Amino acid sequence: MSSLAHLQPNKLWQIFEHICSIPHPSKHEQKISAWIQSWATEQGLNVEEDEVGNLLISKAATPGMEDRRGAILQAHMDMVPQKNSDKDHDFLTDPIQPLIIEENGMPWVTADGTTLGADNGVGLASALAVLASDDIAHGPLEVLVTIDEEAGMTGAFGLQPHWLKGDILINTDSEQEGEVYMGCAGGIDGNAKFMLSFDQVAPDYQAFNLSISGLKGGHSGVDIDTGRANACLLLVRFLLTMAEKYDLQLTELNGGSLRNAIPREADASFVINKTQIEAFKQDLADYLAIIRLNFKAVETDIEMLLISPETFEQCWSKECQTTILRALNACPNGVQRMSDDIEGIVETSLNLGVLRTKGNRFEAMTLIRSLHDDGRLAAQTIVDSVFKLAGADIHFSGAYPGWKPNTDSTIMKVVRDTYQSLFNKIPEIMVIHAGLECGLFKTAYPQWDMVSFGPTIKFPHSPDEKVDVTTVEQYWQLLVAVLKNIPAR
Repeated sequence: MSSLAHLQPNKLWQIFEHICSIPHPSKHEQKISAWIQSWATEQGLNVEEDEVGNLLISKAATPGMEDRRGAILQAHMDMVPQKNSDKDHDFLTDPIQPLIIEENGMPWVTADGTTLGADNGVGLASALAVLASDDIAHGPLEVLVTIDEEAGMTGAFGLQPHWLKGDILINTDSEQEGEVYMGCAGGIDGNAKFMLSFDQVAPDYQAFNLSISGLKGGHSGVDIDTGRANACLLLVRFLLTMAEKYDLQLTELNGGSLRNAIPREADASFVINKTQIEAFKQDLADYLAIIRLNFKAVETDIEMLLISPETFEQCWSKECQTTILRALNACPNGVQRMSDDIEGIVETSLNLGVLRTKGNRFEAMTLIRSLHDDGRLAAQTIVDSVFKLAGADIHFSGAYPGWKPNTDSTIMKVVRDTYQSLFNKIPEIMVIHAGLECGLFKTAYPQWDMVSFGPTIKFPHSPDEKVDVTTVEQYWQLLVAVLKNIPAR
């Protein structure tokens, strides 16, 4: 493990390194929350916890800044737990192992075979570093740390009005230096459930397990337009074709791990007539060659592995198998529409993120994102129709609104002008195709003026996640200067 303590800014990286040492996957934030509260108390700061587990840390204005509008720095304390299949790591007990690497002569921080948690650990570290510093000018300051942003936005949903006093919020959960965000997509989860029916396996059938791996995966919002392949859909497409060509019947189908991460791996168990095995293997080799060719510009390490496990006693019925595979193959995935209002921004997308076989039931989970509610609803009705036509029970939950841009935002103008003053260029004012918590914050605090910016983080939600060290220093300079430039009341 590489020590991060010598990187700049020192305090931020020291805190981030400590965050990495504390397990904090979504839904399991108790350890990181306890540490934050203990840390704040040691700093002599007031810290409160609300009913759902969000934390609020307050710090008085520095001398001469008492008349400024109250500012809120906001980050979430959870991280996405993803690891390579050959990595032995328990996200509930094991620390993240950060590494410093060099690419094109520039330093990056990544992790050893797992997600790094720079999303949103760097933002959290920056907020705590501001609290810990005695030489940063700021007005009345609050730090809001939410729970469960990555797996349901439970903290943002549960945020109660009248708890925070500030009216300017700086969200630290953006992932591209030089871009300032003033809007984001909303989303909704879909969960389709099929009841399985079974046949007994005939004696002249042999069992196999087929896996696909080596795909890049990534964030199902910000990476959805990169052309990355979905492991679940690549495997489903092949299985559907083979099931129609050969006497092949599934016994299990699984893929992906999170509805907000593009699936990197998937696997299926099945039985096939022994007389057709050699022909099947040739088709598998041909298919692998085709998808490697088709995705060679994006996916460089696709692997498909066929092994023969113990014989199964029962398999999915052919009717059940055909229905499920056709429904999955027909399920929309990827970019559905680009924005008419903002050039180069995805408006609506879908991610078929998780496939699971659970006893006599099969589940498929998808995440729909859109910049506006009607786009989300349109995609939702399509997914609903596909799975209902296939006889599945489809349920949608966890809807959260997008964050509508405010072109008259005071804090956006402060950030833009401060960035230009610091770096002699104008940042891009953007809307992000990802689920920031800002849209939900507007429910409890409609008066908040909000903006989001951060350092460059590549491939969040995947073990390839990495953060650009140079941009962290630029982000820190901008954050400190913006706090100094918050306007008077």
